Amino acid sequence: MRIAVFSTKPYDQRFLEAANQRLADQSGPAAAHEIMFYETRLSAESVALAFGIPAVCIFVNDEIDAATLSMLSAGETKLVALRCAGFNNVDVRRAAQFGVKVARVPVYSPHAVAEHTIGLILALDRKLHRAYARVREGNLALDGLLGFDLHGKTVGVIGTGRIGAIVAQILLGFGCRVLCSDDIQNAELAANGAEYVDGETLLAQADVITLHCPLTPATHHLINAERLAKTKPGVMLINTSRGALIDASAAIDALKSGQLGFLGLDVYEEEADLFYRDLSSQVIQDDVFSRLLTFPNVLITGHQAFFTDEAMTAIAETTLANVTAFARGEALGANEVTLAMLAT
Repeated sequence: MRIAVFSTKPYDQRFLEAANQRLADQSGPAAAHEIMFYETRLSAESVALAFGIPAVCIFVNDEIDAATLSMLSAGETKLVALRCAGFNNVDVRRAAQFGVKVARVPVYSPHAVAEHTIGLILALDRKLHRAYARVREGNLALDGLLGFDLHGKTVGVIGTGRIGAIVAQILLGFGCRVLCSDDIQNAELAANGAEYVDGETLLAQADVITLHCPLTPATHHLINAERLAKTKPGVMLINTSRGALIDASAAIDALKSGQLGFLGLDVYEEEADLFYRDLSSQVIQDDVFSRLLTFPNVLITGHQAFFTDEAMTAIAETTLANVTAFARGEALGANEVTLAMLAT
């Protein structure tokens, strides 16, 4: 099947081509797909590139809204294959109306994101990012680098799906008291010592809060001014899930007041025009993002938590497996994004 891949970076092409070659090696040349790679994001402005192509492959910042879907449908595209787990950038209801299937990669390497989360916590706590810059300039003084023992601290994990559960298990290993908040409780976590509590209790007691829930209308700006006011003064907040879970302007106000003592982000609500690009020679036009960069107790990475060899291999293989199943008329199973999932 022909596939138009959007938001392509060199590593996307490398891993997808390798996965496609494995298909050919295992099942013969006819099993491989014809893949066209485009650096541009998929949107209503670029959708003409996909005209007449049965499947499009997208990433987190492509815009699959009603207008894009209308043009995709007119061009006889029948499958949107996400190479990620989240699908908040796809109008799933409108896709169903146009008869366009949507598939995702619900599991790739949850350890990749979980371990990056722990990395952000440790880096902020022990000021590793600041120490690195200092030492390179010959400054080996310790003033301003005082951290705290993570052992014995209370950490709140909001969302205990695959990634959140791994984060919680790692933190239990550090000797933390782990508070969890989720509509569905993980019995293994609870048996291992994690405590499920309501959101208010988690906010009030946690020294560190880390977010691992999907972005839905119910979770949009889950962390806002009202909820930040309910946290411990100086709390650490980590987000490796979706940017819009946090109201960035409210976070800035909390950083200024000291209510928020540390902020670690791998995602940002308006990241589409920022992330995955080299802007080092340009003036960043996003004032909120620029303001965040001025705080010494803020650490931002460019949506790289997923970016490991294992995860990229799994993403490429699952994405092409979704396309293969669709091309054969087979059910997409648990990888299909359905209308029922919008309510969860």
